[in-house]
Amino acid sequence: MTRGLGGHSPANVTHHLKGIHFPAKKQDLIRQAKKNGAEQDIMQVLDGMEEREFDSIAEVMKAVGEVERGMDR
Repeated sequence: MTRGLGGHSPANVTHHLKGIHFPAKKQDLIRQAKKNGAEQDIMQVLDGMEEREFDSIAEVMKAVGEVERGMDR
């Protein structure tokens, strides 16, 4: 299983975004994750994404991967 976010799987990210409706802005994602009890490390990754509108969970996960790669540097 692919792991990131300090050992959290991508499925954990999608779990914390349960109930989100697309298209969704970055702040909508952050609000939903907080509502669903996301841990601080997930919140930091979401906060690190660029300010834009996402059309799908696939776009969100791509952005999460980009943030994670930036954190590894």
